[in-house]
Amino acid sequence: MDDEYEKLIRRMNPPRVVIDNESCKNATVIQVDSANEHGILLEVVQVLTDLNLTVTKAYISSDGGWFMDVFNVTDQDGNKVTDVEVLDYIYKILTFIFGPVFNVTDQDGNKVTDVEVLDYIYKALGPDSDFGYSIRRSVGVKSAVDHTAIELIGCDRPGLLSELSAVLTHLKCNVVSAEVWTHNTRAAAVVQVTDEETGGAITDSERLSVIKQLLCNVLNGSNKSRKAKTVVSHGITHTERRLHQMMFADRDYERNSDEPLEDKSRPEVNVINWYDKDYSVVSIRCKDRPKLIFDAICTLTDMQYVVFHGNVDASGPEAHQEYCIRHIDGSPVKSEAERQRVVQCLEAAIERRVSEGLKLELCTTDRVGLLSDVTRIFRENSLTVTRAEVATRGGKAVNTFYVCGASGYPVDSKIIDSIRQSIGQTILKVKGNTNELNQTTQESPTRFLFGGLFKSRSFCNFGLVRSYS
Repeated sequence: MDDEYEKLIRRMNPPRVVIDNESCKNATVIQVDSANEHGILLEVVQVLTDLNLTVTKAYISSDGGWFMDVFNVTDQDGNKVTDVEVLDYIYKILTFIFGPVFNVTDQDGNKVTDVEVLDYIYKALGPDSDFGYSIRRSVGVKSAVDHTAIELIGCDRPGLLSELSAVLTHLKCNVVSAEVWTHNTRAAAVVQVTDEETGGAITDSERLSVIKQLLCNVLNGSNKSRKAKTVVSHGITHTERRLHQMMFADRDYERNSDEPLEDKSRPEVNVINWYDKDYSVVSIRCKDRPKLIFDAICTLTDMQYVVFHGNVDASGPEAHQEYCIRHIDGSPVKSEAERQRVVQCLEAAIERRVSEGLKLELCTTDRVGLLSDVTRIFRENSLTVTRAEVATRGGKAVNTFYVCGASGYPVDSKIIDSIRQSIGQTILKVKGNTNELNQTTQESPTRFLFGGLFKSRSFCNFGLVRSYS
């Protein structure tokens, strides 16, 4: 009866997506109304942030089984979204998310098992369909049809990724994209690889077993207290959500009791109970940055909390978020231990993506061994990569590196000039505010993670470099 009632409500109140460029002077207003489901808020936020839109303000209400959200968003330059194609994408994608879900059987009332039929459905409605293609392009969901996704998590240590990439190279795996996060001495990565010879996904089970085992051996190293994990996947994944889930499952939010508190850099997170309404109120205050709202909503959702009401204000340099939540079982936070866990997990989620150091962007023609050569040059000039995003699309890619000097000291501008002359000043560019070169950077035990990120066996002249965009 409950299912039938929900279906009736959906038919009587179809989802509504409104995009308004008139009512607000400085932002595009997106309003979404629909019957509520657990996790639907995260899907909407994921769409907006993966389109590289900045949420400057948001109003969230999903009480009483109905979902109504209003988001003020801008593009990366802080302007209204005026690109007609982008606006059309937003409307189609959000409408697709809130569209109906069909449970189907064959003529005999059984599950559909015919491979050809399933393949037809997948092509008609899946990632390569008119609907799914726009979603896959726009919201960062990667289909592993042409590559194999490898998820790695373990203790961080100097040169870890250099060792991992050496193993992958030895096993004739070509890395086509990767994203790696480090936090609290832990490292997590989602790496997409292809077979070096065929250029396609690796499907041989014995070979995959060897890859997993060897990578796990490298991740474990000499640390026996916390085991590493390696998982191979051929499904569809959202890289950033998986990284959050992996590090959360690995309990990277736990800190040693004797670890000094860094009040200046740590976000301010508080959780109190609103007894009159039977909610717990979560407030977050920290320096604003891209995808901050996604990191908070993703963590609350994966911790099995439901956001009933919320307000977000990130119109200035500091962001303030406030959410009224209950656990999925309907109860607010019930103990001090649970409260502390929510605080710690949200702090960790925000800190994982903090990019310290000078931002460098590499844009050039792609070739085998390019990333290995670039990171080797960084290492030889005593630069440490604190975070990197690596991607290749159709033979082109853009690589972004955040670098600082040895032991976390600010980068010497002369070193940057020398590196840009070696690689090419039009190929490697300094992004952001160069005045940050003189600011004190916090020292971290994970500074040396990216030494030789994609280590190859030979050096190639930079005159042969191909493009990353």
